[in-house]
Amino acid sequence: MNTSADKIRSPWTWVPTLYFFEGLPYFIVNTISILIFKDLGMSNGRVALLTSLIGLPWMIKPLWSPFVDIFRSKRWWILVTQILMAATVLLLGFTLPLHEPFTLTLILFVITGFASATHDISADGFYMIGLDRQQQSVFVGIRNTFYRVAMVFGQGVLVVIAGLIQKATVGVSLTVFGRIPQTTADILQHDSTAGASFAWSLTLIIASLILTVMALYHLSMIPRTREDENRQVKSARQVVSEFGGAFGSFFTKPGIWMAMAFMLLYRLPEAFSVKMLYPFFSDAPELGGLGLDKETFGLVYGTAGVIALLAGGILGGIAISRRGLRKCLMPMALSLALPCVVYLILALTQTTNVLTIGSLVVLDQFGYGFGFTAYTVYMMRFSEGPLKTSHYAICTGFMALSMLLPGLVAGYLQELLGYIGFFIMVMVCCVATIGITLLAARPIEPDYGCRKGE
Repeated sequence: MNTSADKIRSPWTWVPTLYFFEGLPYFIVNTISILIFKDLGMSNGRVALLTSLIGLPWMIKPLWSPFVDIFRSKRWWILVTQILMAATVLLLGFTLPLHEPFTLTLILFVITGFASATHDISADGFYMIGLDRQQQSVFVGIRNTFYRVAMVFGQGVLVVIAGLIQKATVGVSLTVFGRIPQTTADILQHDSTAGASFAWSLTLIIASLILTVMALYHLSMIPRTREDENRQVKSARQVVSEFGGAFGSFFTKPGIWMAMAFMLLYRLPEAFSVKMLYPFFSDAPELGGLGLDKETFGLVYGTAGVIALLAGGILGGIAISRRGLRKCLMPMALSLALPCVVYLILALTQTTNVLTIGSLVVLDQFGYGFGFTAYTVYMMRFSEGPLKTSHYAICTGFMALSMLLPGLVAGYLQELLGYIGFFIMVMVCCVATIGITLLAARPIEPDYGCRKGE
């Protein structure tokens, strides 16, 4: 496995930081971008459309993942993409505009997205060759934990930091980076947007510094391995032939149409609502929103909500291991879909009680985490066979597509229907989740997913 120079290096020195790094840019691109564009005055329709499109790299990464090894080692790709992401996030911080057009910002988000998706491919592959089988089993929980820590940091801590910076710089942010107000009216008109732009700029710079320190750390701490350095490099023609075979065999698997429908429809309520949650939380009450600030959103949704999501996922894994996927699938589908009603309740009441809002968000996110476990295990089951790894990668592409397609139109539907009408539509989508679950559960073996002996 490892060369003699790196043989004694403990996985504790690089696995936790590698997977924290893997998670942070993902949440910057897919979550922080929503908050930034909304705070800078972009309409809900464009926010949802553009932030769905910049998530495209994770949907199509199975298309170029087989080619990564052709050019350089996995370790090389990890280090290069980490340095690239640190640089693009830094550029985002220094070039964030006050208002549209956001062309450069979008380009930088897309570059970060492709680099992050490529990093995912390389890091997950390196994990398999950098550790022996026993170490892989021991550290799988560690890698998942630190990825989730990055989730809390990206969706919670960074959002709170941005909110606190904005409050601390009210009335002065226009003078930063050449943004000099001309009149008092100009300050009143633009101060909110300028404050948000400055706050997010500084927050992204802080995030970039964290990424830079970790990338420099990894230059010396990620070990070199014989298998990675002396890998057998296939030709592009071989890779295309093998991938084409795997891709073709995926679409001839028994039950493919049912599986595709399940992967695309199971999360439909969440897919519509997720892009509109921050706009709903931040919009003024007269616009149908709750009028919350960023710090509250970061604490309620990005921190408490994420912790509840993780707890639901853990409980879901325990449930399937004891009762099997078939018995758990419908309860988990209901758990994932029906709690979306909390946002309809909030839209109808427009409560400002943070405890009430937080409790409802925790309920929804716990249910989603519990229900999403069944989705993951279903994809694992469908991928079984001689090409399991390739087929599971294609399934993750469908998983990303299931979020991307509804996200493209979610904002425009919200603008058309208002928040109450939009969340009513989200609840109607629960019918699709329940219907496809009823159909998909039939061919599943009764004991699939159960631990042996239970």
